[in-house]
Amino acid sequence: MSAAPTTHAPASRSSAPARLFPATLAWLFLGALTLYFLFPIFWLLVSATKDTSEMGGTNGFWFADAGFLSGLWDNVDTLFTTEDGVFGRWLLNSAVYAGLGALGSTVVSAFAGYALAKFRFAGRDAVFAGILGGVLVPGTVLALPLFLLMSRLNLTDTYWAVLLPCLVNPFGVYLCRVYTAAAMPDELLEAARIDGAGEVRIFTTVASRILSPALVTVYLFSFVSIWNNFFLPLVMLTDRDLWPATLGLYGWQQQSMTMPEVTTVVITGSLVSTLPLMVVFFAMQRYWRAGLTVGSLKG
Repeated sequence: MSAAPTTHAPASRSSAPARLFPATLAWLFLGALTLYFLFPIFWLLVSATKDTSEMGGTNGFWFADAGFLSGLWDNVDTLFTTEDGVFGRWLLNSAVYAGLGALGSTVVSAFAGYALAKFRFAGRDAVFAGILGGVLVPGTVLALPLFLLMSRLNLTDTYWAVLLPCLVNPFGVYLCRVYTAAAMPDELLEAARIDGAGEVRIFTTVASRILSPALVTVYLFSFVSIWNNFFLPLVMLTDRDLWPATLGLYGWQQQSMTMPEVTTVVITGSLVSTLPLMVVFFAMQRYWRAGLTVGSLKG
């Protein structure tokens, strides 16, 4: 007697909308966040196309009546000719502070994080605990002690007064230490030592490539933080030729209270000063990769 053929009930289709609902919510939430973060940039772009007379007399959320390109070009030209083009020097100062400071901070963080993760020495845990404590200390709290220290060293009103404090980045050390412990297998280091490589060569030829995602992250975080830094240059610098763009725009903003025509210059300068951050981010984004050690060791 043959068995009756079994029939399978069709898969329920009611679970498909249930799966799509959380995904739709997630997309809506991310879209709302994107609009929230991009809206100030859009407002800057709109406002940078207007002159002072149009600021209050036109739609605050749309471009000037004269046109987008013509209004923006006129304001940018005014920005770079005001006070003999001092804003260009401020931008260059910001690039020096952020570029060199972030590079030095990344190198120091990489060496320190690698040493804390892969070398055993007395007091290692205490050093790491102190670094974690440094992450919790706001930078503004250290501004006055740093000023007193730089004053004793006769380094105030110099580039070093801003660059040297930027080299110490507790969060960067913490990130490099955690990433090294997770991504750098001890077997790979032992193999390099057996081949006769020294510790410096191991770090520069092996570890630095594996740690490149963490190093790029530290560099970008440091670059953005130093570029936007305001309080430290305010404390350290009185020479206008050494000011970064943030401090220069603040000075112009103070003038706009009595000279309203400066408001347009401040807004246009704020827009222009965001462009280097975008360029650096998109230029280095391709180096943000994970899993560089996959396949380096046999299972």
